Amino acid sequence: MYNRDQSAQTPLINLNSAASGLLYLAGVDGGGTGTRVVLSTPDGQELARGAGGPGGLALGRAESWQSVMTALTQAFEIAGIAMPPLQQIGIGLGLAGVTVTAWREEFLQLNPGFGLLIVESDAYTTLLGAHAGEAGAIIALGTGSVGEALYSDGSRLEVGGWGFPIGDEASGAWLGWQAVNYLQRVLDGRQPAEALADALEQQTGNSRDALFTWMGTANQTKYASLAPTVIRMAEHSEVARQLLQTAGLDIAQMAAALTAKEQLSIALCGGLAPVLKPYIPQALQQTLKEPQADSATGAMLLVKRQIRKLQ
Repeated sequence: MYNRDQSAQTPLINLNSAASGLLYLAGVDGGGTGTRVVLSTPDGQELARGAGGPGGLALGRAESWQSVMTALTQAFEIAGIAMPPLQQIGIGLGLAGVTVTAWREEFLQLNPGFGLLIVESDAYTTLLGAHAGEAGAIIALGTGSVGEALYSDGSRLEVGGWGFPIGDEASGAWLGWQAVNYLQRVLDGRQPAEALADALEQQTGNSRDALFTWMGTANQTKYASLAPTVIRMAEHSEVARQLLQTAGLDIAQMAAALTAKEQLSIALCGGLAPVLKPYIPQALQQTLKEPQADSATGAMLLVKRQIRKLQ
């Protein structure tokens, strides 16, 4: 049976060959909807946070770098500090899509000059932040979805996170994808219309031609933009409720896979975590832990650990 063990070493670029030359550190969380950066001094004093556009590699590696730089520039501006040459900054990045080798290698090759750069999946940096670097598990629910576990023996496991559109169940993009499929069935007469269809038509158009046009420019982020509509309509729409209940069952399946080897604390993370939690089976709900910190903080921990190895 194939096990997506993620224990392999992370790609690293160390241009300065000495961590002592770094003036600032940055931790980055890059997903399908947005990029978040935390900026600190080398001794760990947080200076500021910044934000940028989508940072997931599926949307383009150059585009991901652009979002990272926008967020980092904003962090320096908020801190009131002039950005130094990039070789004086060490950066750790947790990025959606980094498990695709070709995307990761292209992203690394486009490094604009950071003195120390380490890249991991956003699932792993989310886990590091949620459990302060200790053993545990997370299920991250945002534009995409993924589960990740770090076991007490140091091994790792990733479940889900296969990417849009074939995977990422219980994510914002998945909810939007399922909602559009429902609307297609309504427009065809294959399924009766109810409240959700009316709400979706306001965003995508009320005809086959309009929906084809909408889909023609739709990516993961655009499908995820329909998730709030599904969530909002759950009170009035049986179809919306069923989608959210299905998402809850998918989350439970991920949790079962993550804890099959070892019982771990599970933190539910990401923007959709609070709204999907009520649809998770009650027994699992009662065991979930609050994350201690976010993915950008986890990415900061990642780069700090790498510096300690180099010293």
